[in-house]
Amino acid sequence: MTISDKYEAVIGLEVHAQLLTKTKAYSSDENIYGATPNSKTCPITLGHPGTLPVSNSKVIEYAVKMGIAVGSKIRKRNEYARKNYFYADLPKGYQITQDTTPICNGGFIEIKDKDGKERKIEITRIHMEEDAGKSIHDLDPFHTLVDLNRSGVPLIEIVSEPEIRSSEEAYNYILEVRKLVRYIGVCDGNMEEGSLRCDANVSVRIKGTEKFGTKVEVKNMNSSSNVKKAIEFEIKRQIELIENGGEVVHETRSFNAANGGTISMRHKEEANDYRYFPEPDLQPIIVTEEYIEKIRKTLPLLPKELYIKFTKEFGLSDYDANILIEEKEIALYFLEITNHTKNYKTAANLVNGSIKAHLNEFAKHMSEFSISAKKIAELIQLIDDGKVSNSVATSKVFTEMLQSDLSAEEIAKNNNWIQNSDTDSLSEFVKQSIAKYPEKVKEYKDGKKGLIGLFMGEVMKLSRGKADPKLANKLVREELEK
Repeated sequence: MTISDKYEAVIGLEVHAQLLTKTKAYSSDENIYGATPNSKTCPITLGHPGTLPVSNSKVIEYAVKMGIAVGSKIRKRNEYARKNYFYADLPKGYQITQDTTPICNGGFIEIKDKDGKERKIEITRIHMEEDAGKSIHDLDPFHTLVDLNRSGVPLIEIVSEPEIRSSEEAYNYILEVRKLVRYIGVCDGNMEEGSLRCDANVSVRIKGTEKFGTKVEVKNMNSSSNVKKAIEFEIKRQIELIENGGEVVHETRSFNAANGGTISMRHKEEANDYRYFPEPDLQPIIVTEEYIEKIRKTLPLLPKELYIKFTKEFGLSDYDANILIEEKEIALYFLEITNHTKNYKTAANLVNGSIKAHLNEFAKHMSEFSISAKKIAELIQLIDDGKVSNSVATSKVFTEMLQSDLSAEEIAKNNNWIQNSDTDSLSEFVKQSIAKYPEKVKEYKDGKKGLIGLFMGEVMKLSRGKADPKLANKLVREELEK
């Protein structure tokens, strides 16, 4: 037992998801990533005197969508608040957010722990707020540059209960949140672009104790793997600090991706430092039950629902189902294929194999894939009918389909890839191959069953590679057993 085994981590995550609205949260500025610095701002975004914000209805819709997706209770009366603090990239000197009336309470994200068992991580709240601008420190050696394009971009903040117990669970949680926001279409989930960001609240305590340790908030993590690394470092740092007689300080730390460590930024503010008070320029938003039900009907099948469908109804393995549901567009494409074929396993193999390999090789999105789901089903039918082998179908025929509008069967016929499934002609090839090696026939009958490969090779040679392998194998065995 090591020293670290004495302790357990207590981790809560705050995930900020930028919403895919056309305009910002409270102004008509365009919400777009990568525009020329400071080109997407207006007097409302900049907080000029006399300007008034207006609530973006899409922000409310997307927040409700997320709440429904995770099983939250949706608040009927939603009030806005001002969160006051000074920073160079915060032009108004405050953010419009929600304080005591978050739009969503409760719900959960389901993850798998280190043993592969399912765990529900409870959600404390989901609230709406606006993003700050962006400070850039590495373009000028003497100055910090500020880009306010991001200022006012709408966010939802998803706050978990402190129920995560390891960096691995935190990693899985982030992946599940990213998958979910992409499925319901509220956020693109691109952590490298900052549209999904995560702050981790980390503390440690002796196993078996109920009292929480002093938590430290870790910021500046732009990938799920960095979240994992930062938490691992912070757990180790806090344990070593306590074991050496030190005391963990309530502070905010930044993750340094270059060395995998965290460094102190500032002592953590208390909530009263932000001087929250009701936003005077925005009326409360009333969310009705009818509105919630209307939004509920627009939701697609969610990853968990698809997983159950793929494993229970289609009989796919846990592995196949999890790969299929990683991306919404791929899962829906697979579902479309199943409208035309009942060979779910071969369909899954094609999507997870040949199709994904093609998309990855050419850096394509599923929407750019040129073969219709119906044509993929026709390719599967060729395999089922024994007209082409699985290997020929998933490599040669599939490759030709990417370049042609012809059907799978037309391509196979044009290239002379149709297998010989005629029992009479194959039986003749089988007899010839067995007659060629009389001494090997005796060895086979004496127990060297591996010699069947020799006879199969001869049959394939005589048929010029067109023999149906399954049928040929069956005929060879039957002939040898006579």
